[in-house]
Amino acid sequence: MEILFKNLIPHPLKDYPHAENSIWGKEFTLYSPKKYLLNAASGKGKTTFTHILAGIRKDFEGNVEIDKQKITSFNSSKWTEFRKQKISFVFQDLQLFPHLSVKENFLVKNNLSNSFNAEEILNFLKIVGLEEKFEQKCALLSMGQQQRIAIIRALLQPFEILVLDEPFSHLDKVNTEICLNLINQRVNELNAGIVLTSLGEHYDFNFDDELFL
Repeated sequence: MEILFKNLIPHPLKDYPHAENSIWGKEFTLYSPKKYLLNAASGKGKTTFTHILAGIRKDFEGNVEIDKQKITSFNSSKWTEFRKQKISFVFQDLQLFPHLSVKENFLVKNNLSNSFNAEEILNFLKIVGLEEKFEQKCALLSMGQQQRIAIIRALLQPFEILVLDEPFSHLDKVNTEICLNLINQRVNELNAGIVLTSLGEHYDFNFDDELFL
């Protein structure tokens, strides 16, 4: 997969000064299976960048082309297909269904692609130490537990690029390491790329490039 950005800048940020090395307003390309660290302080647009890639936000100037197709031409069906097969997300706000159980949250995702059976899904939970939460509603979980659930859910589908928006912000060092290993394993299986946003932390993904906002 190839994602080309041409002079992209969100409307809320266009009147603000940007650092010389900022990617806003520049032309650059992301390639799968490369791994990218996107570093920026709070308020610089990391989540906005993620939401533009997901088709959630459309308030921007410039162009984004995915495999030579402008995302402004995508209809809802095209976005659904794209997010089902090409790119997977761990959003900063996680976007779990709080009224559904962990199991049901996984099934909503897995039923779209049937990538894993129930035993394999439960094994993901065992790896992150949450197998006893399988039937529990997500609203009753801590933020750290929800973050691990969101990471697993993102790994349950096919993807060429995995986008992670501050995915370890509620995890301690041990659980961060566990999730890092799990993500690396799945990404390597799929020969996929990574875009990970960070407030400055560096993680063991052997990044090919570091970008700044």
